[in-house]
Amino acid sequence: MEADALTMSAAGTLGAVGDVLAALWAAGLWAWANLWWLVIIAAALAAGWQMLQQRLAAKALAERTCVELVPSGQFSPGDEEIWRHGMQLIRSAGSGPWWTPRRARTLRVRLRADGSRPLAYRIEAPASARALLSRSPFGPRVTVSRATPVADKKRTHVVRAVLTLRGKPGSKLREVPLEPDPLQPLVDAVAGIRADLGDLAEVCVDLSPAPRWQLALRRQQIVAQARAEARREAVREARWLGTQSTSSLPAAVGRLLDPAAWKGTGRSPIVMPPRPRQVNRDRVLGKLAESAGLMRVQILVRCASDTEGRAEQLLALLNASMDVYAGVSRIGAQGVSIGPWRIGPDRWPWRPRFDARWATGLMRPAVGGWARIDELAGLLKPPTAAARVPVIEAQMPTYEPGKDLLPQGWYQGPDGRERLLATHEDDTLFEVQSGKAGWGKTMRAQVQAVASAHNGRGLAFVDPHGDSFTEVAPYLAHDEIMDRIHLFDLTIRGTDAMLACWNPLDMTGGQHPHEVTAAVVDAIAAALGWGDVTAPRALTILTKAVEALIAVNTAATTARARAGAGARARAAAGARVGAGERQATLFQIRPLLTEPSFRQLVLKALDDEARRWWATSFPDIPKDALLTVLNPLDRLAASPVIRAFLGCPLSGYDIRRAMDERHVVWICPPGTGPTGRLLVSLMVRDFLRAGLSRRDLPARDRSSFRFYLDELISLDGAASTVLAEITEQLRKFGCRLHGMTQLLHRLSGSTRTALLQNASCLSTTAGSADAIAQITGEWGGKVTVADAAELERWWHYASFTVAGKRIGPLLVRGPALAEVFRRLARPRRTGALLHAAHANTGARPLNELTTQALAQTETVRAFLTTLPTAAATAGGTDDTQEQYA
Repeated sequence: MEADALTMSAAGTLGAVGDVLAALWAAGLWAWANLWWLVIIAAALAAGWQMLQQRLAAKALAERTCVELVPSGQFSPGDEEIWRHGMQLIRSAGSGPWWTPRRARTLRVRLRADGSRPLAYRIEAPASARALLSRSPFGPRVTVSRATPVADKKRTHVVRAVLTLRGKPGSKLREVPLEPDPLQPLVDAVAGIRADLGDLAEVCVDLSPAPRWQLALRRQQIVAQARAEARREAVREARWLGTQSTSSLPAAVGRLLDPAAWKGTGRSPIVMPPRPRQVNRDRVLGKLAESAGLMRVQILVRCASDTEGRAEQLLALLNASMDVYAGVSRIGAQGVSIGPWRIGPDRWPWRPRFDARWATGLMRPAVGGWARIDELAGLLKPPTAAARVPVIEAQMPTYEPGKDLLPQGWYQGPDGRERLLATHEDDTLFEVQSGKAGWGKTMRAQVQAVASAHNGRGLAFVDPHGDSFTEVAPYLAHDEIMDRIHLFDLTIRGTDAMLACWNPLDMTGGQHPHEVTAAVVDAIAAALGWGDVTAPRALTILTKAVEALIAVNTAATTARARAGAGARARAAAGARVGAGERQATLFQIRPLLTEPSFRQLVLKALDDEARRWWATSFPDIPKDALLTVLNPLDRLAASPVIRAFLGCPLSGYDIRRAMDERHVVWICPPGTGPTGRLLVSLMVRDFLRAGLSRRDLPARDRSSFRFYLDELISLDGAASTVLAEITEQLRKFGCRLHGMTQLLHRLSGSTRTALLQNASCLSTTAGSADAIAQITGEWGGKVTVADAAELERWWHYASFTVAGKRIGPLLVRGPALAEVFRRLARPRRTGALLHAAHANTGARPLNELTTQALAQTETVRAFLTTLPTAAATAGGTDDTQEQYA
């Protein structure tokens, strides 16, 4: 019975199997009969699935976010920071909605150069990754900001390329160090881009997470290929050994020498076939052995231009820049070249696919498109501080006369083209130049001054040597400048030489008496080193003397007319000019302090409080204390030129008027000795007073005015902290300062600190290590002392501020007047320029001015004799004022 049961069970099983086979056979026959319909249905389903995938991919790729990474000048990331950033990019690429197709889970790193910036670095990712990308692992030295999608204009010539990773499966690209920057070849490749020619170069690195199933399949393929290669190698080796053992020359010779082989009794050698070598899985897989940091990569390149041939040139340079990664694997372009033609993304039918990938970021990587973060570290970060980023036109313009620019120096870009860099007038606030004498500092300042004059701006150039005006005169001899040129040359020698005047106590310009008093007293005290502790009595005497003489000058220049006829007002104005000739100067301080009769006349112009000091305190001052005040003034009076310049009552020199009317003022002090320093101290302090007085003007009416101060060491010794105060206080009043010095460390600490703190431009030529270190220390090690010390003549390292951004330091060649302004030279009109400079300042022969200066004490005495006391105390009545005039 058991046997029957087993038989029946087996029969049932066979019957079931037969039924299944019959059903399968019937299904096969039906499928064969309806094959075309099945193919059509399968194709329709595949097409529908493909369309669905395309729609979903298009929808996902349309919802993207863009951020731009802008590195600082000190950006220098490490390997760990780049690894973290790469992992963040991989996660961002896969952060789309769940329904996003795999090929649309991408992130794009776009490196773009169009002439507006050297190399822009943007990241385009799914919109859901916005919060993730806003937090950069690079820290505060990289600014992350939202950006709008790129909108390009159409260009005439466009070329395309697809770069792939080529090499053995699993092999790595060359390990490129972070210093120098791996992006340097790419930066150099796009350095010659010109926006005016419509140039454009873009490299898009598309990244996508590595799919696990694809990675597992790829690993199996690589291991299987390695094992098959090992077996083939074992077979080849066995074949070689067998051949060597039977038919090789050494084996034949051995048989001839073996007696046993002659008798036929020798045995044939047994050759054991070698076993296939064991495959080391990790070694074979290489970079594919670990999943962390692994990604799929496609690199798309597009270059364009409106000029024929430039796009192809840019593409060739970009392809060459990728050779920096060439190792066991390399990055190369897809396509085949046949003579002058290249079959690739620029040709049909590959071009539409490239354009679709370019426009959307769709991922279609090549078979070998696998890379790790450390392999592409150079492309996963913006340019670092180690990169030599060129300066392009959009960053720093090229100088052109009449465009409100200041020329700075000749700069040669990586493409070999040299252009004259310039900064905008309104951006250039304060400048410091340091370096060896005769190496081009003054010439560079002269070029800037001439440019500023032709821009319609005002300036004052202080040159202790007196040669600069002769050098710039041919380039300033233009009608629009002749009306504004003013020359104060105190280096003259002949008695008939023309000289203008300056009375620091002149009150005809409507100055405030207390401001003029403070400027004069502070200037003299600073030049002589007086202070409240070191010379309190001298300060008091000088202050009271200056106050008294300014009161005299105020009385001499005040002329009021009764309200009424216009003729009466004109007469009053004329009287004021006449009364200005009766003003006191600094040289009337001596008779004021030493001549009682003159002092009594001066007291008539003072109010009761001021007169009380002279009556009660002054008599108690010993006479030897007066010498402290009188000795410096006597040194000034000992020079005929300075005596004539400061000893006349009416000023042709008015720096406040020069600021407001945009005069071009050239000042040549007599020298750098104690007397010259005292005079320069007066003038520089007057710069500060005039600048601060512009607070009565609306900000929009404060036209910029530049001070060019050559030989800053001598000026700083004279002016003490005034230069620091100018840089700290006068910016908002439209005043600018350009200082030149051979030894920056010899300036006073306050001046040096203020200049370096506020400088828009810093430059240095060759010089001593101590002098150069003051400037190079401000550049964070980008230029060493040794670099600057080896500069040839006329060459500078300089940094600039353009549109609020610091550029440089750059190596520039100093401009020369004849080189920049050759077309503006008017050498035959220099005589007319000199005549206009003297006429504008009211210059007169030196002997005539000397005569007036020597007689000025008596002129003031005569005026004070007719001055009633009541006129000074309350201003007097109208009749009394008319009597004074």
